[in-house]
Amino acid sequence: MSPPEQQPKSKPKPKPELRRWFNGRLNLEQQKKRAKELLRAVQADDPAGRARLASFHPEAAGVTARTAKLADAQFVIARENGFASWPRMKAHIEKLRLAQQAIDLGKPILPDTGDTCHIRCGSDIAHGLKLAGFAGRFIEFSDPYVQGPLCDVPLPEFIDLRTEFITQAYGVPGSEAAKLRDQYRQIGALENYAHIVLWFEHDSYDQLILAFLLAHLRAHPVAGRLELICVDQVPGVPHFQGLGQLSPELLLWLWENARRPITTAQLNMGHAIWSGLLSRDRSVLSELAGLGSQHLPHAARALSRHLQELPSVANDLGLTQQLTLEILRDGGCMPAGRAFRALMTEREPLPFLGDLMFHHMLMDLNNCRMPLFSVSPQTRDSAWPEQMLDITAEGLAILTGEKRYLPGYLGERWVGNIRLSAADKVPRWRLENGRVIIV
Repeated sequence: MSPPEQQPKSKPKPKPELRRWFNGRLNLEQQKKRAKELLRAVQADDPAGRARLASFHPEAAGVTARTAKLADAQFVIARENGFASWPRMKAHIEKLRLAQQAIDLGKPILPDTGDTCHIRCGSDIAHGLKLAGFAGRFIEFSDPYVQGPLCDVPLPEFIDLRTEFITQAYGVPGSEAAKLRDQYRQIGALENYAHIVLWFEHDSYDQLILAFLLAHLRAHPVAGRLELICVDQVPGVPHFQGLGQLSPELLLWLWENARRPITTAQLNMGHAIWSGLLSRDRSVLSELAGLGSQHLPHAARALSRHLQELPSVANDLGLTQQLTLEILRDGGCMPAGRAFRALMTEREPLPFLGDLMFHHMLMDLNNCRMPLFSVSPQTRDSAWPEQMLDITAEGLAILTGEKRYLPGYLGERWVGNIRLSAADKVPRWRLENGRVIIV
């Protein structure tokens, strides 16, 4: 969901579909039950049942209430779950069941060796990999490039800038800065591994970190085998949001079915993307927004989404800021934690924020001469997710485009190497035929 090209209306939008968090463990008996329920609905000419049939059955027009068979309903269920057919879904479920059984018995398949290095931009799959039987070392590399400065400076100075940002922006202790420095140190010692596997997904948080790692591996070649797992969907997971939601046997399935060698073209593309992210040139940013590549197929959408954090031509808000204010407008006074959940499960087209990142955005958004939202005095001393927020008249005026955001903004934020403040002449974005244009 993106802001309209014209000034946004104050009329509330229809509530989007809620994304479910599911680990991918499909139950065959449950799917059989769902198929029988769908068949009964189609036979009763239920509009919802007919709509599902029309969406997923290539010969839906020829399937009537009288001619509908269980096989038709099973086919629809399989397609809804992301499979080509019911037999393929059954085979997938059985394979996962056997893998889960082996894990539960303490006899998992041994997919890798001790000289393998698994790199992920977070710790979310570390335990799952261990349960699934992976023996290699796990390295978390989780510098959140989607926020804070990405300056074109030597790496030691770059690391200093990043550690300073995360400690100040997220209010974390110095130990977190030390942890980040150690992550960079580990990435600088990858020549010790015979096999390196990068585990990533499709959102901007992952794709920006992936670009850095590919650029780093291009600049510092290693002898070990390089492979990549990078997905935007997983069969049996209708609302895939990230690798961290998957069960151990699904991680094993990805290892067997989604792992690919990292090519020279991918290393070069990672270098090009990272160089673009460090640029202040509008033309370079425009090229990033229009990027499309078979080598890194998820990069274009993620980069376009990242550039939508720049001020929009409509009102100077980045897209996360825009969506957050829309949530407060449409939902009325609400806890900040509920606003975050609504953003991640309903509004955000490509979810990428963590809770600390959202809180930083929220506080920075309200760093204005006139606040865009108020915090209930009764909850001001509560933990931030419990603080009650209510949009102000100023926030509504900016949402509708009656006012612009930056003239009253008192802070400073960064999108890549672009500093955004009231004093800066900044690039802005707009949508043109669904494409992000930088002006």
